[in-house]
Amino acid sequence: LEQMMIGVSTRKYDRSLEGLGEAAKSRGTSRSAVSRRFKAMTEAQLGELMSRDLHDLDLGVMLLDGIRIAARVLVIAIGITFEGTKHVSGLWDGATENKVVCRALLADLIERGVDPAKKYLFVIDGSKALRSAICDAFGERGHVQRCQFHKLRNVLGHLPESMQHTVRNQMRDAYAMATASEAKQKLEALRSRLKEDHPSAAASLKEGLAETLTVKGYGLSASLERTLSTTNLIENLNGGIRDLTRRVKRWRNGSMIRRWVGAAVVEREASFRRVRGYKSLPKLKRELRPSDSHAPSFAPEAEAA
Repeated sequence: LEQMMIGVSTRKYDRSLEGLGEAAKSRGTSRSAVSRRFKAMTEAQLGELMSRDLHDLDLGVMLLDGIRIAARVLVIAIGITFEGTKHVSGLWDGATENKVVCRALLADLIERGVDPAKKYLFVIDGSKALRSAICDAFGERGHVQRCQFHKLRNVLGHLPESMQHTVRNQMRDAYAMATASEAKQKLEALRSRLKEDHPSAAASLKEGLAETLTVKGYGLSASLERTLSTTNLIENLNGGIRDLTRRVKRWRNGSMIRRWVGAAVVEREASFRRVRGYKSLPKLKRELRPSDSHAPSFAPEAEAA
């Protein structure tokens, strides 16, 4: 498994091993044998990933986003504790636009320890199906932050190229405002200017606008606000997944895709560090769960990426 993770192919596995000399013969190093063992190991890894017990994790934030591999879309969940640690909580086969998938993934998270009686911040890509599923499962306890990057990309997609640079800067300036009310005022002004000549862009900007500013209303540090305003944490993980999976020349089925993605997730998770701005997480905890007086204590160390 380690050999495959660092880029050794099944064909060249035998060459990657230490030489045994002419008197000794190797066994179990053929392409088919290596492939069978890799399949068994990645199946076990995926099973462990999908059955992780979340009860003992003091989770406060859940990020949900998808990645396309071949013709499939897999939705990945990353949980963030109030201590700032990140934990991959699972992956599911199906797009976030699918209501059945969204309900199933939330039900699975709840079954493994995400308490629906508590408040959580969900950072999502803007999917209406996922937003609806969060509302059904958590009601008002499910605070939603729609990814600002996805919103920006969606709005620009309705504009001619000549306008995109200006509108991009105006939206970024709005999201950088000190308060949610100031940001909303600037975004509403931009929507008004777009409404006549570019109604589709204006409608895209209006849809879910308030939920792109949820985190800004908590009064967190600038670094933690940036961290929780987008799904970039998952996008960074997705980059590592693509680095590994692009070596596969032919995907046989969905199970193979899930195994490889699971292996890549576990590989990248080993290098996870605390989120930027984690020292501001006690403030978020007081906002989400004011009755819980036990704020986490942090060692006096520099903030990690």
